[in-house]
Amino acid sequence: MSNVNLVLSLPNGVITATSLGIPGLAWHRSPGTSGKFHGHSIQIDLALKDGYPDFKYLDEGGWRDTAADTHMALDAIRTGKRTKTALSNSAFNCTPLSAYEHVYLAKSSGVLLEMQKGERLIQFKAHASAENLSPNQVAEIAGLPQMDVRRPRFYLVIGPIEMLVLSNLTPSEYVWYATHRSGKVFRKVLFAELSHHTADLAAREIFEDAIKVLSETPMKKTKTIKTGECFARMPYSGWKGYREDAEGGLYAGDREAVYLWRFPKEIPHAWDRAN
Repeated sequence: MSNVNLVLSLPNGVITATSLGIPGLAWHRSPGTSGKFHGHSIQIDLALKDGYPDFKYLDEGGWRDTAADTHMALDAIRTGKRTKTALSNSAFNCTPLSAYEHVYLAKSSGVLLEMQKGERLIQFKAHASAENLSPNQVAEIAGLPQMDVRRPRFYLVIGPIEMLVLSNLTPSEYVWYATHRSGKVFRKVLFAELSHHTADLAAREIFEDAIKVLSETPMKKTKTIKTGECFARMPYSGWKGYREDAEGGLYAGDREAVYLWRFPKEIPHAWDRAN
């Protein structure tokens, strides 16, 4: 069987070998077309060569053989299975960003939107971190331009955990900070920048207070608004870059670099109407 894909699904962090193709897998996992369901996800087609991963997993501490598990799952598909889990729950952290071949946004009805080819925005120049860095000090260490005026930005973090964050850092600065900060280091981070009007939050007062804190505290870099169950509740149309009105899309980064997958130049009408 030649039509085999290896797909990383987020935010649940599962890698699945499948013969269904990306659209078929998205439909297979769709909870239905009703507006009651929050089945949004990101489907990432991972690189294969000669039917097996064209990348090496990052070390997880040696408690399982990720490569062997993946080979077994791909072999199972060749015997006739439609889907077979290769890795579960921690696949995001151990899969290198260089393995991302194609990136799709999925809605609850299984409808997909393929993002443009990923591009590397910045390669970080230095990794030395310290406590109490100002936003401009973060920029200087990371090799990014400093800013005279800053405004709070609104981020939807999808991996490794779901959360809503307000920050005085630009997307590239946020990647550097998240992957270098003392005590709370992310190995990698995947997120989108949201328009502020997207925040349909029950605790609106918390959101407004966080903006005030960031605006009045120049040294403050981030303020968490909510953790858990955020991704499906923030519409894709609220992501920066959705209408090409601003820079944006799906950001990902690690200690070394920042990548961006932009929305296609035209958003299909069927995608806009789907749940």
